[in-house]
Amino acid sequence: MSKVYSFKTIQKIPAPLATVWEFFSNPVNLQSITPSKLGFKIISRYHGNTIYCGQIIEYKVSPVLAIPLYWMTEITHVENEVFFVDEQRFGPYSFWHHQHHFREIDGGVEMTDIIHYKIPLWLLGDIINKLFVKKQLDYIFNYRYKACEEKFGSWQPTPTPTNEL
Repeated sequence: MSKVYSFKTIQKIPAPLATVWEFFSNPVNLQSITPSKLGFKIISRYHGNTIYCGQIIEYKVSPVLAIPLYWMTEITHVENEVFFVDEQRFGPYSFWHHQHHFREIDGGVEMTDIIHYKIPLWLLGDIINKLFVKKQLDYIFNYRYKACEEKFGSWQPTPTPTNEL
């Protein structure tokens, strides 16, 4: 049996929590922070513009050789301006659980993504993860990091005062 893998990213965003939450809690915005070469497209007709528990969102995505794959997720947990969770119901993974956390910090928001996923095909799935899936997730989230910087600006750490005279 293949393993359950985990993946975590943290990004600091120099914007108000309400603004960041509004952007990330609207499913339509996901396309703007996903690499175009993945052919990501929301195909749901009734997904709504704000996430809510029980919401179903359907996508087409083409991660390999431009072959379109169907992916359906459900928003299973939402705490306004704190976190939400999407879980795959149908799609390329045998398991997908994605937590999106938002925490107000001095100067903006710390956004943390935690993903647990499992590739089908037993041992072959582990090989596919090592050769392709992990690299693809790195690529997607690096792209998203840059897209968020373009939208919200780059994080500038607060200078630490010195006691030099």
